[in-house]
Amino acid sequence: MASPTLVVVSGPPGTGKTTLAHIVAAAVGCPALCRDEIKEGMVHATPGFTPSRTDDLSRRTLETFFDVLGLLVRAGVTVVAEAAFQDRLWRPHLEPLCDRAVVRIIRCMVSADVAQARIARRLEGNVQRAAHDDRGYLRAAHDGQDPSDGLVPISLPTPTLRVDTTDGYQPQIAEILTFINGAGNA
Repeated sequence: MASPTLVVVSGPPGTGKTTLAHIVAAAVGCPALCRDEIKEGMVHATPGFTPSRTDDLSRRTLETFFDVLGLLVRAGVTVVAEAAFQDRLWRPHLEPLCDRAVVRIIRCMVSADVAQARIARRLEGNVQRAAHDDRGYLRAAHDGQDPSDGLVPISLPTPTLRVDTTDGYQPQIAEILTFINGAGNA
């Protein structure tokens, strides 16, 4: 039996990870598993929830995300997994899956200004974003801190493609799909 493909879409907040993950999943014909969407679903069952960078729901979300991701990969399902994927938190959960799937990492990037504008815009237009500490992220940026400082990209020995999502996708979707299918590394 051939191994499924695990496409890991990563990057700091506001870089377009979720949007790209859904586009890629639709193009490949597989599910997209998005960490923030899982947390948003958990918030519905947690009255009075207040987000913070270290809230208990974030830990539970991480566990649930990897339980579901592991189940899909072990079942032979190709899947697009989307999250910030900080190395110290996520690599230990991804390493065991590398033996069961062909892993491709996509690292979304934009300038800090673009990321902050996107975060502010989605806060205004999406009530589910209340599950996340977007306001804390914007406060840190306003105070002159780099909110994504300390966000170390995943360090796995697997092909990685950097994608600029500032205005469309560079490289374009067709090139991203070629990368996923194993015809190139970046």
